[in-house]
Amino acid sequence: MLTSSPGVYIMRNHENAIIYIGKAKNLRNRVSSYFRENPDHTPKVAAMVSNVHDYDFIVTDSEYEALLLECSLIKQHKPKYNILLKDDKGYHYIRISDGEFPRITAEKNTLKDGKYLGPYTSGFIAKEAVNEANRVFMLPTCNRKFPQDMGKSRPCLNFHIKNCMGVCRGKISGEDYRRTVEQAVDFIRNGSAQSVERMEAEMNDAAENLDFEKAAMLRDRINAVRKAAEKQKIINSTVESADVIASAEFYEGVYISVLMYRGNRLYDKAVFAFGQAEKGEDILGDFLGQFYHGRSDIPKTVIIDSLPQEAGLIEELLSAQAGRKVKLHVPQKGVQLELLRLAKNNSAEYAALENNRTGKEVIALEKLGQSLGLAKPPRYIEAYDISNLSSESMVAGMVVFEDGRPLKKAYKRFTVKEQELQNDYGSMREVLKRRLMHIVEQEGDEFFRRKPDLILLDGGKGHVNAVEPLMRELGLDIPLFGMVKDNRHRTRAIASGGREIQINSMRSVFDLITRIQDEVHRYSVSFMHKKHKKKTYSSELLSVKGIGEKKAAKLMMQFRTRENLKKASAEELAKTAGVSIEIARELREVINTLK
Repeated sequence: MLTSSPGVYIMRNHENAIIYIGKAKNLRNRVSSYFRENPDHTPKVAAMVSNVHDYDFIVTDSEYEALLLECSLIKQHKPKYNILLKDDKGYHYIRISDGEFPRITAEKNTLKDGKYLGPYTSGFIAKEAVNEANRVFMLPTCNRKFPQDMGKSRPCLNFHIKNCMGVCRGKISGEDYRRTVEQAVDFIRNGSAQSVERMEAEMNDAAENLDFEKAAMLRDRINAVRKAAEKQKIINSTVESADVIASAEFYEGVYISVLMYRGNRLYDKAVFAFGQAEKGEDILGDFLGQFYHGRSDIPKTVIIDSLPQEAGLIEELLSAQAGRKVKLHVPQKGVQLELLRLAKNNSAEYAALENNRTGKEVIALEKLGQSLGLAKPPRYIEAYDISNLSSESMVAGMVVFEDGRPLKKAYKRFTVKEQELQNDYGSMREVLKRRLMHIVEQEGDEFFRRKPDLILLDGGKGHVNAVEPLMRELGLDIPLFGMVKDNRHRTRAIASGGREIQINSMRSVFDLITRIQDEVHRYSVSFMHKKHKKKTYSSELLSVKGIGEKKAAKLMMQFRTRENLKKASAEELAKTAGVSIEIARELREVINTLK
């Protein structure tokens, strides 16, 4: 029997290799939870449990000691199923190529010829330094080769927008160009202050020698360097030293971005990707423990988008390692909140690149899930709208959005059959019952059998209240909400059965819901108009003696559109409707009058 004390548990496979290390307030409860049947287990956890051959544990005196020991053991053993901090870091270099017209580039190794600055532990810093130097000193970044490509074609856009000195024009000597590159390298090596000091001395010498053109060029270059340095300070002038950490969840993964600010400027960045979180798993807390374990360069403030479950323990751990007080802070306004949004965007963009989406789509789905109280972002969304002109033309449209984009092959149309009079609530319940039965009975195509992560109804609390009892009857646990419009038919809020959730302040969510609502309305209305036209055509056909409702329906089913009906010969009409050629000829005359 396991103890109920706090401690660390160690999972091993049949080869006795450690595959997972975790901490627990109560070892007995935590370890046993893995081996109970649990539908909420993620595929990762299920795979881990299936590989567990044996386990061990280490009892500690407190949760804090358990946290400290867990971090240490994970760093030491790197278990397969733990959060392992792997990013794109390695050694990075800045290369100054050989030749008469050298280029400055960021490189991951030193295999190419040339001179190198570095190594840098941050690829971000190397790239930013190169980009800034090339921009400030107007160095070429195109693929042209110099001097052989000089004068062969017109200067590119970079020259015209004053981002490049235009070496391709052939008016800049190799000596002058190399001097500019030396200044750019000095800027990278020594920073803006020393670079400006050296260029000012050179500018004064040029002025004394009456070389006013050179002096003016250096003056402009000095101003550009100062502006670049000033820009860096403006971005974060009130944040001297802090780490800004934010996450984005998408698909089956969580992405965490860390922006590191030191000395009033951003000096490093890292992004980490993890698998889907187990229900109740504190990924942020686990990440903080692993990211800072063994480090002494921990800032006084760690800015985060939400507090981890064991915030107090983690603050104690970080403070002990730093040798001073470290605070976890969730900002509500000001510069720090803006920096947090920047980190959030970095996480979202990384998630987007990994999943072939945009950062806005990632953030929209994540915020939608959070605002509706969902466990994770809704990947597969179904939306419904009722449309009618009369009791004879009541229809519904179902549109599907997968990962924030329309999935048109999954769209469905419904004809309302059970409602004799116009009744939006009754029609919505009828349509949803027919659709949901496909999930219950696992019938129909792959889209009908699929259970959505979220159902949205074009309507308010009344529509939700009409459908919720049906969901309970069928034993389906699918989040259900209404899309509320204002008196101008614009998206206003999201409704549950008892309240409305305002989304006007959440731009990304508002835009997504508006897109969904507009699309389902368009789809249902187009179906209604199409059906109404068919009914109109069908009623015109009934005016011909010998053509009843069944024969008119056969004709519409066979030819579908007015254009096809007009193209049909009298013989084809007679065969389809099962009438004489005389009646078919009369029918053709009526069809030709249809508009």
